[in-house]
Amino acid sequence: MLVRSLSRRLWSSVRNEKRFLSSEPTKPQPEDGYIEQCQAESLDKDICLLVDEKDNFIGTATKRDCHKVAPDGSILLHRAFSVFLFNKRGDMLLQRRASQKVTYPDYYTNACCSHPLYIDNKPEDIITAARRRLNHELGIPLDQMDPELFTFLTRVHYHDPGDGVFGEHEIDHILFFQSDVKVKPNSNEISEYCYVPKNEFNSFLTTLEGPLTPWFNMVRRHRLKLWWDNLHRLKELATPEKINKFLNEK
Repeated sequence: MLVRSLSRRLWSSVRNEKRFLSSEPTKPQPEDGYIEQCQAESLDKDICLLVDEKDNFIGTATKRDCHKVAPDGSILLHRAFSVFLFNKRGDMLLQRRASQKVTYPDYYTNACCSHPLYIDNKPEDIITAARRRLNHELGIPLDQMDPELFTFLTRVHYHDPGDGVFGEHEIDHILFFQSDVKVKPNSNEISEYCYVPKNEFNSFLTTLEGPLTPWFNMVRRHRLKLWWDNLHRLKELATPEKINKFLNEK
C-alpha cells in the first residue's frame, strides 16, 4: 500500500477512526522509472509564472528553470500557492511528498503545494490552479471544491536552496480550504497522508520520519496557530495584499 500511515505511533492517540485515512493508489503501481519519467516531463512541460518582488507577472519559464539553483545560489522568482486543507471537524491534512519528486522528496508538508501555470496565452488564476492540483494530487473531485470556500490569506516571499541542484524562490499564495471531501491520492505525488487534530499536531511532528518543507515550516512557525485557531473567521484575518518575508528556521 503506497499511501500509508504517517506514523504508526500516532494510532494509539487517534480515538476516532475517521481521523486517520489511508487508501490504495489511484491506479496500479507503475515502475519507478515511469514515475520518475512523469516527474521529469513536468519539469519541461509546465510553464510557470515569473514575478518581481511585488508579485507582478513579468514573464515565463519552465518548471525546471524556475527551480534550478545557479552557481551563485540564485533561483528565479516565481509564483506559487500552498493549500491548507481542513475537514469540518477542524483536523488538518498532512501529506508526505513521494520519494520520486524532483524537489523535496520524502518531505512532509501541507495538503497541496504547486504553481499556477501559463495556459492559453495567459496566467492561470490561483484558485483555478489550486483546484486543478488538488484534483491531480489528492483526487478530490472538482465538484467538491467550491471556489468560494477558498480563503486567500496572504503571500509569503521565501528562498530555499533545497539540495543545491533544485530549490525554491517563490511568492507563495497561502490558501485555506475547509470541507469534508473525498480523498484518493495520486501515488506518483504523495506517499503518505492523514488528518491531524489541532491538539495533537505538535506532538505528532515529533513522530515524523523526515523533514518539513521550507514553506510549510515557515507558516507553521509564524502563522499556523493563529489561523488554525480561527477557522471560523479567516476572512477577518486575511491580508492578501501583503507580501511577508519569513525566515526558514529549522
